[in-house]
Amino acid sequence: MATRRAKISIIGAGNVGATCAHWAAAKELGDIVLLEIPDRADFARGKALDLACCAPIEGFDSNILGTSDYKDIAGSDVVVITAGMPRKPGMSRDDLIQVNVKIVKDVSEKVREFAPDSIVIVVSNPLDAMVYTAWKVTGFPTHRVIGQAGALDVARYKTFLAFELKCSVEDISALLLGGHGDDMVPLPRLTSVSGVPILDLLPEATVQACVNRAKVGGGEIVKLMGTSAYYSPASGTIQMVEAIVRDKKRIIPSAAYCEAEFGVAPGPAGKGKGYFVGVPALLGAKGVERIITFKMTDEEQKLMNESVAHVKDLVGAVGKLFPELA
Repeated sequence: MATRRAKISIIGAGNVGATCAHWAAAKELGDIVLLEIPDRADFARGKALDLACCAPIEGFDSNILGTSDYKDIAGSDVVVITAGMPRKPGMSRDDLIQVNVKIVKDVSEKVREFAPDSIVIVVSNPLDAMVYTAWKVTGFPTHRVIGQAGALDVARYKTFLAFELKCSVEDISALLLGGHGDDMVPLPRLTSVSGVPILDLLPEATVQACVNRAKVGGGEIVKLMGTSAYYSPASGTIQMVEAIVRDKKRIIPSAAYCEAEFGVAPGPAGKGKGYFVGVPALLGAKGVERIITFKMTDEEQKLMNESVAHVKDLVGAVGKLFPELA
C-alpha cells in the first residue's frame, strides 16, 4: 500500500525560502509548495519550475508548486515561514518588529485558515518575536510552533571549531542555548569531539573565540556579500523539517515554548506565561515532543537569564506596538 508523501509549504520564495525548497527536494522529504505574494507569483512559479527540472539529474520525486494562492497549502504537514524584511541600515529594532510582525501576522492568519493541522517553523527575524507572533495568531498548541535559530547557531559553532581542529565537523558534538546571535548561551563544557571534551583539545580562549564568531556569524556574511546568509539558515530549517516529517526524534536546538524549563518563567507552570527560547528540543511527528533539560552551572544560568530577559523585551515590544498580541 502506497504511503502518502509529506507536504511542506514554504512561505516566501526569497533566498532563504527557495533554498529551503532546494534542500527539502534534494532530501526527497515530500511535495513542496513555494508561496509568494500575488505580485511575485511568477517569481515563485519560476523558482519551482527551475527546481523541478533538477529532479531527473538529482534523482528525486517531489511535486513542486509555485503559487500565490494560500489554498494550495491545505493539508500541509509543515509550514515554514521565511517571509519578512531584513533589517536595513538606519532601522531600529522596533522598526523591524513593526514591519515584520505585520507580515508574519498576515501569514499566520492564512496558515490558521488553510493549514490548521500543520506544524509551523518560523525563520523570520527578529526570530524570538516572530515565533511568538505566529503562536498568538494561529492559536496552535505550543508544540506545533517552533523557531529556527539554534540549529544554525550550533552549526556555525561546530564549523569554526572544526576549522581550528582541522577535523570533520561530523565528530563534533555541541550545544548552545538562549536567543539568536549575541544572546546565545555557550556551553563549552558540553562540547566534545568524539567524546573528548573540547577544552582538552583547544585552549579556552580559542573555544571562546569560536563562540564569539558564531554569535556574529550572520553579520560576518552580510559584510562579505552584502546580504543575509541563506544556505545555512535554510539547511538548519530543513534539518528540523526532516526530523518532523520522518519522525526522527532528533534533539535539535530550537526556539521552543518554555515555562519552568531552565527558569524561563518562574511560577506555576501551565499558565501560558512562558516564552519561546532556544533549548534542546526533541522533534518528531508531533512537533516539539519534549524539551531536554539538564543542570546548569551558576554562570550558565546567569547567562541564560540574561538571554531570556532580552526575549521578554522583544515580546514586550510586540505587545506595545500590537496590543492585540500582548
